Amino acid sequence: MNTSSGYFESLSQSARAAEVPHEVSVHEIDAPTGLAPGSLAFSANVVAGSGHLDRGTGRLIILDDPEEPVAWGGRTRAIVFAQSPLEVDLGSDEMYSAATWAMLLDELRDASASHTHSAGTVTRVVSTGFGELESQGRGTQIEVRASWSPTSWDVRPHVEAWARFVSRLAGFPPQPEGVTNITAR
Repeated sequence: MNTSSGYFESLSQSARAAEVPHEVSVHEIDAPTGLAPGSLAFSANVVAGSGHLDRGTGRLIILDDPEEPVAWGGRTRAIVFAQSPLEVDLGSDEMYSAATWAMLLDELRDASASHTHSAGTVTRVVSTGFGELESQGRGTQIEVRASWSPTSWDVRPHVEAWARFVSRLAGFPPQPEGVTNITAR
């Protein structure tokens, strides 16, 4: 499915067919315009577990440009953002950033999401409340901004890897196929 007219349609259908972990709610959102001739975007929110309202969020944008920008190394580019609060001690661990990047690459590998030209940043944010916000104390958060170029129009594995990454970043362990977390009643 490499014809220019059908490529983006096939890409979009494959993205929409992705299966995501039950603890993550994924919705298609308005894609940014002007970045590429074709674009598709999704939002993810972790909706399970204690403190589910602030456990983690993510965004995924898939761009398609038949002109194949040199920096992309192909015609398709996936751009992601993910964030989640952290325990304070993890936020001060220098190795946590490298482990988080490795986690993203592991999810892509495990999903067989073939890609090139991966790039990104992992930011640990430590905040301390003062004045009227002093009661909040210290808090930490992790943010990941990354992109890569899928090597096929079939981006379903990329969407699935991203959704699993959002879940893992929020503290949910990876689950083998067919296994469900036991939840407290």
